[in-house]
Amino acid sequence: MELIRLTKENLEEEHICCAIANNKDIQVMSKKAWLGERLDEGLVFLKGNVRGKCFIEYIPAEYAWAPVEAEGYMYIDCLWVSGQWKGQGHSNQLLEECIRDSREKQKNGLVILSSKKKMGFLADPAYLRYKGFKTADVADPYFELMYLPFAETAEKPKFKSQVKDKKREDMPKGFVLYYTNQCPFTAKYAPLIADIAKEKNLDFTAVPILTREEAQNAASPFTTYSLFYNGEFLTHEILSEKKFEKILTQLKIDSREQ
Repeated sequence: MELIRLTKENLEEEHICCAIANNKDIQVMSKKAWLGERLDEGLVFLKGNVRGKCFIEYIPAEYAWAPVEAEGYMYIDCLWVSGQWKGQGHSNQLLEECIRDSREKQKNGLVILSSKKKMGFLADPAYLRYKGFKTADVADPYFELMYLPFAETAEKPKFKSQVKDKKREDMPKGFVLYYTNQCPFTAKYAPLIADIAKEKNLDFTAVPILTREEAQNAASPFTTYSLFYNGEFLTHEILSEKKFEKILTQLKIDSREQ
């Protein structure tokens, strides 16, 4: 498959692969604005020449919006191939190009966020292990930092210490949602559950992460979207209205309790 690399010159015209066709959609606009600000930091967004989810996004780990210590590594934000493009070797093609590029840039290796078992929005651990990745570090409740070193002497990456805390006493009471515009879907779904919480009179604080420094000091390994309740991590999954309602039911929360 022909691969296209996003640049400042073609960013506006190229489809960004996340099933959103309209360039005027707030989700597309927020993601492209975020990408545009990262390109000068060495971010690479490489996509198949198709209108579908077939891309890899990576950046030098020093500039990654993630609370990791991985100096000299390349951090993969996302590797996503789905729909009709699955099963045709495109994931291998994208990853191999990332490896080639990273070696050429004399990086120590690759690092990526995964999980104990396959979960949405996180890299598939079985696929990564098949490609030679190893677990470098773990954080509750299910996050795994995986890496592919290019040399045996490469220092092992790790999570920053704050993501190991099981409960954050410094958070406001109730729900706290941290999110970035790294994923286009947050532009739609973060305000959606904030509005639901307001309608139900719930204690809810939405905290947009606006800088790399804030992201690198975040409370969760997944800075794109992480929901906490009374200081305890609940989920990294970008929630629809139905899924948020399910969480409220599981926690036995309704508007009368607030």
